[in-house]
Amino acid sequence: MIFLAIDWAVAGVRAGQLLLSLSILVILHEFGHYITARWFKCRVEKFYLFFDPYFSLFKKKIGDTEYGIGWLPLGGYVKIAGMVDESMDKDQLGTPPQPWEFRSKPAWQRLIIMIGGVTVNILLAFIIYAGILMYYGETKVPAESVKYGISIQDSVMYELGLKDGDKILAANGKPIDNYNDVIKNIILSTTLTIEREGKIQEIKMPVDLIGTLVEKKKSNTPLLVPRIPSVVKETDSSMAAYQSGIRAGDYILAVNNQPALFFDELKPAIEAQRNKVVQLVVKRGADSLQFSVPVNAEGKIGFAALNTIEDYEAYGVLKVINRKYGFFEAIPGGVRLAIDQLIFYIDQFKLIFQPETGAYKGVGGFKSMGSIFPATWDWERFWNITAFFSIILAFMNMLPIPALDGGHVVFTLGEMITGRKPSQKFLEVAQVIGMVLLLGLMLYANGNDFFGWGKGR
Repeated sequence: MIFLAIDWAVAGVRAGQLLLSLSILVILHEFGHYITARWFKCRVEKFYLFFDPYFSLFKKKIGDTEYGIGWLPLGGYVKIAGMVDESMDKDQLGTPPQPWEFRSKPAWQRLIIMIGGVTVNILLAFIIYAGILMYYGETKVPAESVKYGISIQDSVMYELGLKDGDKILAANGKPIDNYNDVIKNIILSTTLTIEREGKIQEIKMPVDLIGTLVEKKKSNTPLLVPRIPSVVKETDSSMAAYQSGIRAGDYILAVNNQPALFFDELKPAIEAQRNKVVQLVVKRGADSLQFSVPVNAEGKIGFAALNTIEDYEAYGVLKVINRKYGFFEAIPGGVRLAIDQLIFYIDQFKLIFQPETGAYKGVGGFKSMGSIFPATWDWERFWNITAFFSIILAFMNMLPIPALDGGHVVFTLGEMITGRKPSQKFLEVAQVIGMVLLLGLMLYANGNDFFGWGKGR
C-alpha cells in the first residue's frame, strides 16, 4: 500500500484557483457562441457552466434559454437549436429545419458562431495581459545583470553539462536578454551559449530533454536560480550562528578553510559537518573574522540566506526593471504578450508529436494544471496563468477535430468552398468520433498525472 503525503491546504488553494480560472474561461468561451448565435437569431436552448448529465446543481429558464451549473467540471456548453453537438439530439434534427435553427443559417453565419468562443478567448487574453501591464507592470531581469551566473537546483541540469556559476548568453545563437526567459529557452533550444570562467562555450541540448525532465525532475524544485553569495540575511539570539558571533550582513567566505563564497558551496559544506563544529571565515565591512560555529543534526547553523527578488537586488545579485504601461501602450503590449505566449505554446505542442523528444510524457490533466498555480493566492500570478490558459483554450479548440470548434469550422469552410453541405449523418458520425478521441485524450492526460502512463511506470 502506498501512502501519499498531501498538503491539503495547499491543494485546496490551488484547486480553488484552477476552478475559478476555468470557470471564467468556460463561461466567456461559451458566451462567444451564445452572443453570436443570438445575433443571427438562433435559439439558444441551454447555457451551462460544467456538464449536467442526469441532473444539474442549478438551473433557471429565462426566455428560450435555460441557464445552469452542472456537476461535472469538465467544461461547459451552449446548446444551439438545430446544431449537431455533444447532446446528439436526433429528435430535433429529424424534424424539418426551422428559421431559428443553426442549420437554417447561411454558412458564413454558422462560421462566425463557431469561432465566437475562440474569438472571445483571444480577446480575453489581450485584455488580461493589457490589464497586467497597467496594474502590475512588466518585470524584466536583464540577463547581463545576473552578476554571479546560475545556481543549479536539479541534477538534470548538471547532466546537460551546466555548472554553478555559468552565465547563459544565448539559445540557438539568439541572445537571451531577459533572465526570466532562460528556462523557456533551455527547454526549447538545441544549443546554449554560455560563459564559464570568462570563456565562451556551446552546449548541445539532448533531443529528449523534455522527456528526461518529466521523468527525473524533482517536484516543485526550480531547475536553476540566480547564484547568490553566502550572505547572512537574518539570525537571532536563539541560533548557534548568532551565539557564535555571526551577525546579519556578514559575508561567509570559507568553511574549514574551503572556499564557500556562494550559497551552493556553503550549504553542502555545512551539511557535511552535522553535529560538529565548523570554522567560518567571515567578511564584515573591511574586516575578515573567524568564528567557531556548531552545526546541528539537520546540518544547519541557524541563519536565513537571501531568498527574495528584493534581497537579490539589494545585494547586487541582479537588477530588476519594472515598467507600468499607460492605457494606449498596454493594448498593443497585451497583444504582443499574447502572441509570444501562443508561439511558446505551439512550439511545445509540436514536440508532443515527435516521439524522440519524450514530450508526450509530460501531457497532463487537471492535476498538472492545478500545480501551475502558486501555493498561496497571488492575483498577479492568477491572471497571468488565466490569460495563458485562455490562449491554450483558443488554440486547442481550433484544432481540426470533430466535436471541437475547429472541426465544425473545417466542415463549414469546406461547404463554403465546394457549395456542398455535409449530410446530417456525416456530421453525427464525425461528432461521435471526435468525442471518443477527446475522451481518450482526457483519460490519457489525467492518467499520466496520477499513474505516469506516459512515463512507462
